[in-house]
Amino acid sequence: MPHLHLGMPIEQAEGPKASWSRAVLLVSAITFHNIPEGLAVGVAFGGVIAGVPSASVSTAMVLALGIGIQNFPEGVAVALPLRAEGMSRRKSFWYGQLSAIVEPPAAVLGAAAVIYIAPILPYALSFAAGAMVYVVVEELVPESYRAGNVDLATFSLLIGVAVMMALDVGLG
Repeated sequence: MPHLHLGMPIEQAEGPKASWSRAVLLVSAITFHNIPEGLAVGVAFGGVIAGVPSASVSTAMVLALGIGIQNFPEGVAVALPLRAEGMSRRKSFWYGQLSAIVEPPAAVLGAAAVIYIAPILPYALSFAAGAMVYVVVEELVPESYRAGNVDLATFSLLIGVAVMMALDVGLG
């Protein structure tokens, strides 16, 4: 899928060339990003239903809570650039919310799939985690360093990791 880094002209979009506007690129990128998040939550709850020994309700709830928490800034990351491009506040907010609409159906699909793929569940979850790490390293970390906010970006990343670790240890 074509994607664009912040501050770059649309002509420098990476990936296959498309005539999409910045707004369409942004909304579609976040929407596609939300599909594996929904799948991950569904797989976690599906593992509990399927009786996977390492799965627990508390772990699934922690994962859902963690993804839910990060969905707030993600929605803002969609809405603010749309607003800056001249979209109304209401429409910008709507698209920010709409970008996460794929998560519940993906969660249901993930939960249903666990019943059939329980033997490969650890590998599937490892793949999903690797994909998320790839996105962070490839897209988010370099982008956060662009404006010269290296210390703030690094500190924020560490705080995020600490919050997720605390959720995992405290609730899972």
